[in-house]
Amino acid sequence: MQFETLAIHDGQAPDPQTGSVTVPVYQTSTFERENLEHRGEFFYSRIGNPTRKALESTLALLENGRFGLAFASGVAASLAALQVLKPGDHIVAGLDIYGGSYRTFEQLMRPWGVNTSYAESESTESYEACITPETKLIWLETPSNPLLQLTDIRAISRIAKERGILVAVDNTFSSPYFQKPLDLGADIVVHSTTKYLGGHSDVIGGAVITSDTLLHTKIKNYQGAAGAIPAPWDSWLILRGLKTLKIRMKEHEASALYLAKFLEQHPAVEHVFYPGLTSHPQHKLAKQQMSGFGGMLTFALKGGLPAVEKFIARIKLFVLADSLGGVESLIASPAKMTLGPLSDEEKRRRKCTDNLVRLSIGLENAGDLEADLQNALSEG
Repeated sequence: MQFETLAIHDGQAPDPQTGSVTVPVYQTSTFERENLEHRGEFFYSRIGNPTRKALESTLALLENGRFGLAFASGVAASLAALQVLKPGDHIVAGLDIYGGSYRTFEQLMRPWGVNTSYAESESTESYEACITPETKLIWLETPSNPLLQLTDIRAISRIAKERGILVAVDNTFSSPYFQKPLDLGADIVVHSTTKYLGGHSDVIGGAVITSDTLLHTKIKNYQGAAGAIPAPWDSWLILRGLKTLKIRMKEHEASALYLAKFLEQHPAVEHVFYPGLTSHPQHKLAKQQMSGFGGMLTFALKGGLPAVEKFIARIKLFVLADSLGGVESLIASPAKMTLGPLSDEEKRRRKCTDNLVRLSIGLENAGDLEADLQNALSEG
């Protein structure tokens, strides 16, 4: 079956008791046991819940994986995936990654004895050069946040498998509609379901998908022990979002490409970062490993931080807010917001300059969004 059919039907059969065509919200903490010797599939909602199971099954299907696990947030999912490591292990990650992932590596994993080296996100050779005998995991974020750099998943996975190293991919920016890392050789896929999968800015969640039985067992055991699971209602909201993922992603992409082309020609704009542009240095790779280019774009303004502050003060339709992937368009300053806690030196290393503006393109009319950008960029 095709993607949109899977998103609506598989893992979400009508309720056998009532015929409800949507999965019920099983708002319960516990379930009755048959007797002292036997228990059903569900006995305590931290360990398993029917609404969450439906979400996990659908997530696995959409990523062409065997197993899906849902978590209370994207960073909870990331930390769960990292539990396959032990003290003394080493991670290679991209330099241009989500600030929350960087904090997880540096503030949680490093004190625990798991160190991370950072490679140039767009360079396969840089990843390979960072590998040590202790490397057990390569962590990819492609396209990256906020510079929209791409990493060759297939090439990295080939290198990793030769050395017995796992590959995990944060697929949040692309969604499984535009990119399927497991098909390209990755072992683990991570999502912040808060973003495109939920799609409506009304829920926090995360997910881990894999086809490896041993990895699934390890991560599921951590899920049950640590308990950072989504509530039944949160699971239901993400399930609802998945049903419209295809049509939303196509609209996000169409508007993002339209606006990227507009911004690329604007005299106030220094550079536009969007893999759908032919000017993007990895446009060819984007066409090879993605079926679409997504709804995120970043651009650099001439005039530095003062220009960014003026621009944001004049914007009307775009909402100044953290997060991304919802129906409403959002705007952010990576240097002041998403990567704000990092030192100036660390920002420079990541090429996160003060003149960057990140846009999450929503589902508003593209012409209206263009007019809003045009007005905010005007000299008047």
